[in-house]
Amino acid sequence: MHLPEIKKVLSTELLQLQSISRLTFYETFAKQNTPDNIQNYLDTNLSTEKLSEELNHPDSEFYFALLYEQVIGYLKLNFAQAQNELKANTSLEIERIYVLSSFQGKNIGQTLFQKALSIASQKGLEYIWLGVWENNKKAIEFYLKNGFEEFDRHIFKLGNDEQTDIMMRLKIKPKADK
Repeated sequence: MHLPEIKKVLSTELLQLQSISRLTFYETFAKQNTPDNIQNYLDTNLSTEKLSEELNHPDSEFYFALLYEQVIGYLKLNFAQAQNELKANTSLEIERIYVLSSFQGKNIGQTLFQKALSIASQKGLEYIWLGVWENNKKAIEFYLKNGFEEFDRHIFKLGNDEQTDIMMRLKIKPKADK
């Protein structure tokens, strides 16, 4: 299988972003949560208004993973004040890495992660951090395999359900001077 093309999402691609966001979120979490809580999240956090606001935020970036021009996954990065918690100028938050279930296990998530790592390195940042639901074992394994370590926990509200996210970070090795 070919590696996907990673391309920055443009504001004109809002509906494609919403489509992949809603589908991958549903695929990832619907089986472990109530239909009402899933629908609430889709309607509130993945509405066109909310995604447009995020897409146009100067300290956030979205990237599509494309295979033969089909969007099969995406990445959302937050810098500085766009970060959900730490808001440090020395870090980058991976808020979302999602891949369609039919493309999981094919290095798509790894390719998206490498994009985040490359951006963090280019910007001279000290670390990448993220929050991952404690019941998302597949994602936790992925991040541990990539060198992340747990450093804290926080509550993520999905509808009326308070869930625990494991906060993880990866120290970035400084770029070698050329």
